[in-house]
Amino acid sequence: MQAIHNSPFSGSWYPENAGDLERLLEERFAQSCGRTGPYLLKDALGFVTPHAGPAYSGCVAAAAYRAIQQLRPEQIVVLAFPHRGGLKGIGVPDVGAISTPLGEVAVDRAFDGAFRRVAEAEVCDHSFEIQLPFLQKAAPRARITPLYVGYMDLGERRKAAEVLAAAWQPGVVFLASSDFTHYGRNFGYVPFPADGTIARRLRELELDFECIDAAGSLDSALFLETLREHDATVCGRDPIALLLDTIDRLGGGGVYQSVLDYQTSGEIGGDYHHSVSYAALSYCRRDAFELNAADCEALLDAAAETLRRLRETGVRDAVQARGTFDLEARRGIFVTLHQGAELLGCIGNCSGRDLLAIQAGEMALAAALEDPRFRPAAEVAGPIDIEISVLTPFRRIRGAEQFSVGRHGAVLKLNGHSGLLLPQVAEERGWTAEKFLEALARKSLLGPRAWKDPKARLYVFEAQVFSRKGA
Repeated sequence: MQAIHNSPFSGSWYPENAGDLERLLEERFAQSCGRTGPYLLKDALGFVTPHAGPAYSGCVAAAAYRAIQQLRPEQIVVLAFPHRGGLKGIGVPDVGAISTPLGEVAVDRAFDGAFRRVAEAEVCDHSFEIQLPFLQKAAPRARITPLYVGYMDLGERRKAAEVLAAAWQPGVVFLASSDFTHYGRNFGYVPFPADGTIARRLRELELDFECIDAAGSLDSALFLETLREHDATVCGRDPIALLLDTIDRLGGGGVYQSVLDYQTSGEIGGDYHHSVSYAALSYCRRDAFELNAADCEALLDAAAETLRRLRETGVRDAVQARGTFDLEARRGIFVTLHQGAELLGCIGNCSGRDLLAIQAGEMALAAALEDPRFRPAAEVAGPIDIEISVLTPFRRIRGAEQFSVGRHGAVLKLNGHSGLLLPQVAEERGWTAEKFLEALARKSLLGPRAWKDPKARLYVFEAQVFSRKGA
């Protein structure tokens, strides 16, 4: 076994001087906070992080590492891969420690008995070693367990995931290293021209978020099918697939993916003719998204005061909620207004485009004034009941068998149509899963069986629902 491996990426992919490297990392962490805000998700099971040089993907990577820094993990299992290919299964690098300008990182050998050792020279790759300075900054006391992941069929991957999942305990975090689309002639991949639409096509229409969307299913087979369908150049497909299978075993269907940040080198450098896409993703159990009782009351206070001002003065002034740091989260939120059993309005924002603290008042205004199905609730006399639903991220599913009545809300997308129903709708009406999905299809302005169309996209989510009578 090689005792110490000096990282060859020092001085080329990042500065060889410790002070310069520390300053670069500090800059990227600060830049990340400025891009995505100070709020950080709690209790993540795993992450996907990019692995270009810190000058390029460092800001996006820092979105994940800032969250890891908050977690203070005891062990981080890094799923990397050799870009040169040739590796089958999983290999543990046969080395005692790896040296960077920030010091030596001991290689934890927790899986020595489960996976074969491979010579460091055979697998040495930036997919792992670029992560090391970030790990040294974000989790200096954590044990670092590198695993190089090569091709595995579904059965082999599931067996490996069982080994990893069995090793999980509180304090363990999994990290898969991957960049997303590699666009340009140097990569042999030019599916569309580098014109004025390329940024949108990479992100929204055809490539990156199609792959990210599939990863959010936690279905490794669906993720890999999506990559094949689009001939996608996601380099770390094998580590991501193994991460998804591992997280799925740990979460019992209750884990949701969040996109922490996304950027392309084309955006950074201004040249899309040669562009690599970077995404930082996290995977958290349902309870990581839960608000405490005081924050729920703060959101209800903001919605109620917004409605009071509107009804008494006519002023459209969305009141901002005052609560804990968790209200800085950008999450989907719906506000529903009732008077007894009568629905007066229900409006929400699925994308979490702003802070929860801001959205509660804004959605209360929208529900009172902008729901086209009803006359403005602001004109209704008497007390109004307020219900707020704070959503988890959406998770793509293959079909109705993965939908649970009372637990899940759902989103349907097909042929430019889309619709959403909240989880409580099924319980309030006594619907079965099929009745719920038929109603969802009708709300999407589609036929009642549209959710069965092979081209339809179904997503589930959960919601924390809380209310106040007679605001």
